[in-house]
Amino acid sequence: MATTAAAVWGRAEQQDFRARVRGCLLGGALGDALGAGAHGLTLDGIRDAHGPDGLTEPAPAFGRRGAVTAATQMSLFTVDGLIRAQIRRDTGVWHPPTDVHRAHLRWAATQHDWGPDERREDNGWLAREEWLYARRNPPRACLTGLGDDRLGTLDKPKNPTAADSGALVRSAPFGLLVGWEPQLVCQLAVECAAQTHGAPAAGLAAGAFAVTVHGLARGGSPEAAVDRALEQLAARPGHEPVTEALGRALGAVRQGAPDHARVAALGADEDRAEGQLAAAVYCALVGEDVRHGLRLAVNHDGPSSVTGALTGALLGALHGETALPPAWLAELEGRATVLELADDFSMEMTQGAALHGPAESSPGWLARYPRG
Repeated sequence: MATTAAAVWGRAEQQDFRARVRGCLLGGALGDALGAGAHGLTLDGIRDAHGPDGLTEPAPAFGRRGAVTAATQMSLFTVDGLIRAQIRRDTGVWHPPTDVHRAHLRWAATQHDWGPDERREDNGWLAREEWLYARRNPPRACLTGLGDDRLGTLDKPKNPTAADSGALVRSAPFGLLVGWEPQLVCQLAVECAAQTHGAPAAGLAAGAFAVTVHGLARGGSPEAAVDRALEQLAARPGHEPVTEALGRALGAVRQGAPDHARVAALGADEDRAEGQLAAAVYCALVGEDVRHGLRLAVNHDGPSSVTGALTGALLGALHGETALPPAWLAELEGRATVLELADDFSMEMTQGAALHGPAESSPGWLARYPRG
């Protein structure tokens, strides 16, 4: 009898993995939603609107509290693409960057009224979630990079000069591939970043972020996870901006009590991928708990939803779903969808052989995640 993934994973390991997957995806969405309440505001403006402590609780954005941005939307489609990539291994045609690209094209189709309707029955369940058909500040490079069907590659990336955090902020799911080696996780994240962002630092920041999530999802410490990310960067051309940014983040931890000025100095005030990564890593390292880390992450002059989403994904992967603030979760837009997708991802990664394979397959599962 063939060994199944479920036989390899013990029950306690499966439960821990599911908690970390849920924590990562929900935590990223919570940070995104918290930061969305500060969109377009400077730190002074945030304090004028919310008091001297700045933004400490979710505030209305896009007409409601708990609303998420394109960062969460794209992260969910990244997960969808990774599930389909695992399923397609059965066919002998396996190229995860292509499956992720197709998933991101499905996201792009939700952002406009022209082109194919992704709600059709044969396209899987996620693209039929109506709440995802809202335009929530999508990065320009993501829209243009996914404006046609051509797959951007490392040799021929889309938007060769795009250096913002649009690819970085959708890359946490790569780190949840805990059965992969770190170098493969890094490579996949970097290759998929090139589909919209061609600046080397943008792709390498995505790779470093994914490897950091990977270390946390495997149960490692934040410091060890960052060290592993630095190891993966070391041999890659153009790594210096990202390596230096992460080095500054590690050094800032030893510079005294955390404050908003230190977060800004690490690069949170600018929408460059390496600066956003450094600020988020710092907030995750010094955060006393999830609330403290996220509050630290979103109060600055820059794109607060980005820093919040990155920090939330890191802290969620580190602590699991039960560490997330229940009152914030209660108002989170799309929470049921995020949970459903997280559990599907966990089931595919731990029990995929029982869902599809030479001996048996689940028609319902293949309808949710079509191979085509």
